[in-house]
Amino acid sequence: MWSRRQGRLRPTVCGVEELRRRRREREAALRKARREQQLVSKRLLRDDTPEEAGEGCVAAILGETEVQQFLRQAQRGTEEKEREGALVSLRRGLQHPETQQTFIRLEGSMRTLVGLLTSNQALLQLEAARCLHELSHSEQSTVAEACLPATSYLLTYLSGHSSDFIELCLYTLGNLIVESEAVRRQLLPQGIVPALAACIQSPHVAVLEALGYALSQLLQAEEAPEKIIPSILASTLPQHMLQMLQPGPKLNPGVAVEFAWCLHYIICSQVSNPLLIGHGALSTLGLLLLDLAGAVQRTEDAGLELLACPVLRCLSNLLTEAAVETVGGQMQLRDERVVAALFILLQFFFQKQPSLLPEGLWLLNNLTAISPSFCTSLLSLDLIEPLLQLLPVSNVVLTVLCNVAEKGPAYCQRLWPGPLLPALLHTLAFSDTEVVGQSLELLHLLFLYQPEAVQVFLQQSGLQALERHQEEAQLQDRVYAVQQTALQG
Repeated sequence: MWSRRQGRLRPTVCGVEELRRRRREREAALRKARREQQLVSKRLLRDDTPEEAGEGCVAAILGETEVQQFLRQAQRGTEEKEREGALVSLRRGLQHPETQQTFIRLEGSMRTLVGLLTSNQALLQLEAARCLHELSHSEQSTVAEACLPATSYLLTYLSGHSSDFIELCLYTLGNLIVESEAVRRQLLPQGIVPALAACIQSPHVAVLEALGYALSQLLQAEEAPEKIIPSILASTLPQHMLQMLQPGPKLNPGVAVEFAWCLHYIICSQVSNPLLIGHGALSTLGLLLLDLAGAVQRTEDAGLELLACPVLRCLSNLLTEAAVETVGGQMQLRDERVVAALFILLQFFFQKQPSLLPEGLWLLNNLTAISPSFCTSLLSLDLIEPLLQLLPVSNVVLTVLCNVAEKGPAYCQRLWPGPLLPALLHTLAFSDTEVVGQSLELLHLLFLYQPEAVQVFLQQSGLQALERHQEEAQLQDRVYAVQQTALQG
């Protein structure tokens, strides 16, 4: 914003555009860091009977001989009950990493298990699938790759009739997808995206939740932006995902959480966010934000943050798109409703989930950055003081206030008088150069557009507060500019 000339530090003529540019650069760096944070995890379904799960029945580690014996019994046993029991014993042994390694080292073991998976006996199929599910949960990539021969069959079974079996296949595929590029490379040409698109029309909530999990794992692949997301965007999945996020009596929290994270990963890829905006993503997410704000007023359910987090991130990142200005930039909602809902959530987070406060403030930053009307709502609802109370939590509060102040004299007049100047004088005592730097930028804007603030600043020893920072290299330019503006005002 300020440059050295003739050995002295001088401000530019106005500096408002430069202030905006510098803040946007910082925000771009933060957005990049947030996009790179992944939520990789694995899910494990276990449906042990009470007898199996009892304290006296701990699954034992199996050696080669025992693994071979159970596989032989499962394949060649004379009675179905005996064959099923052998697979149950094998499955319980596969809960141990040592048994998993033994299993994949044995020649023909996976071929035998795949043969049982594709048999015409439903109980054997189910137990074989459960064995594969245990293997898919392994932390060793070699185990996931050993399951490669089974993946095409798991994919085929997604079009079956048993919702329990489809759910199990989806979770198993989700575990394998995230672990192995070889698995993804095989499944993509075999049609995993169309198969998932077909599953999303299932009437079973458990299947939809498992589908959301598997899809989110697929979307987190390193190659997703180039090789996976374009085909997903070309399918019917985005429209169906947004339907799953529509507030109303049919909204299922578990399903909504999974698909909200899926949407987050697609948006972070920046492959084609205008397409999502065109499908009504902003409107849907905005309405869901209002619904969440209503929910936190009715209940203290701690699970609400699981959905709030991806919804806030999706909205924040979508609002950075240029297409917002031309395709429903106001989210087809009254600005005051959105801002009021966001502050209800911020209050809830402050009391119950402090870790989510930065997410809410980041959304508020992006809202006020794109639209003067959101800044007007912030002022008309008298939310400046509640906002300043969050300053100890995050300096994004200062960025939001800069967004308001840079809109011009009318907005600075609404900021003055009030708690803003005392708060800024307080932050000048901080040692954090980022906080002090943003406070200086905000003071500069306030002085430019509201000269009355200068006199109060001087009366409250503002110049002395500036002096402690004038030797700090990162702040010298801004300190000098504020000093000069104050003295000239």
